[in-house]
Amino acid sequence: MVRGEGACLVCGKPLIYYEKAVQMECVICGGRFESYASCEDGHYVCDECHAEKGVQAVMEGCRKSCSKNPIEIMQNLMMDPYIYMHGPEHHVMAGAALLTAFYNCGGFDKRGGRSAFEEALEEMKARGSEYPGGACGMWGCCGAAVSTGMFISIVTKATPLTGKSWGLSNQMTARALEAIAKPGGPRCCKRNCFLAVEEAVKFVKDNLEIAMELPEKIQCGFSPENRECLRKRCPFYNTGR
Repeated sequence: MVRGEGACLVCGKPLIYYEKAVQMECVICGGRFESYASCEDGHYVCDECHAEKGVQAVMEGCRKSCSKNPIEIMQNLMMDPYIYMHGPEHHVMAGAALLTAFYNCGGFDKRGGRSAFEEALEEMKARGSEYPGGACGMWGCCGAAVSTGMFISIVTKATPLTGKSWGLSNQMTARALEAIAKPGGPRCCKRNCFLAVEEAVKFVKDNLEIAMELPEKIQCGFSPENRECLRKRCPFYNTGR
């Protein structure tokens, strides 16, 4: 697999999207799936193969991190070669970074400590891995935003039958989606994660009384890898690059 300016992990060429799903064969595992996208040369990589090593890097990095700043945690994770410019691994990463900072700020002290944090990370992996790539455009609901809602659901133990926690989980996703939608498209998994997690830090302080940290200024260093970068329209664009 390759990591570069293009989106295809096989050849690096841009992806093309279809109005209707097409049955394709994953070039990694050989499985057949319905998908809305392949690269210009027809290469298709399924979500599981795309995200497998990246999710593993997320889990390992979060377990080792002592940071109280989920943006900092994500920026460190994003440097891993298996966290690609775009991809479903981000649907686990946003919530996992929040869980880690939440834990490091004492958020699990009354929720079971380290063992509860480990269980929460595994649950984040399970839930986030179920959310498909490309949903930001095809479903109108970005996985980074949903990941923040999953985070709130996990720490508040929300279910479809709970009251306040159910409401908080949905409010979190809604706030993150609104923040993500404001700059407009095309999609950028890095920008969306920064926006969603920034909102989550504010939301947690207001509703769960845990004060995670944020950098004074969030700057993205991934523009050279993103052909569709909004550049100066993005609030995190590094003009000094």
